[in-house]
Amino acid sequence: MGAALLLAIAAAPVRAAQAAVADGALGSLVEVEGMPQAPEFELSDTEGKRHRLSAYRGKVVVVNFWSVWCAPCRKEMPAMQRAWEQIRDRDVLILAVNFDDRPEQVSQFFSVIPVQFPVLLGGDRPMLKAWSVHGLPTTYVLDPQGRLRHRVVGEYHWDQPEALELLLGLRGK
Repeated sequence: MGAALLLAIAAAPVRAAQAAVADGALGSLVEVEGMPQAPEFELSDTEGKRHRLSAYRGKVVVVNFWSVWCAPCRKEMPAMQRAWEQIRDRDVLILAVNFDDRPEQVSQFFSVIPVQFPVLLGGDRPMLKAWSVHGLPTTYVLDPQGRLRHRVVGEYHWDQPEALELLLGLRGK
């Protein structure tokens, strides 16, 4: 089988799950039962800087899994940017982890929808499995100890007051 066909087959479950959240309904912010430690990763951003998740202990970290073909991801990014503008100097970090796109596709995406928070490249199927990501976008909120506290599957308005209060309220917990 050709590489493109194998890639299409491998991505099919994520695309099918993503389609299930693409009906325009907003995702819900839910607590992660048991507050497990977040799986470690180290990826480079679009500028080539390496980001190791454990290096951000002491901060609240929002980890967003997304892809350029994901319509809800496209709709969610401006709200994430607006949230970033309000929280970036307050011990809260947003990391957007791209799944399965070429760097030039990511660059083109952000030329239309610019953001200032780190966009990480190299998210792959094993990473999605480790993080229990079954649809895009999926976003986790980690507390300063690196524990998974909340999750959203689908588009979410990260700039709404309730979301900002939750993120800021997790500092120091």
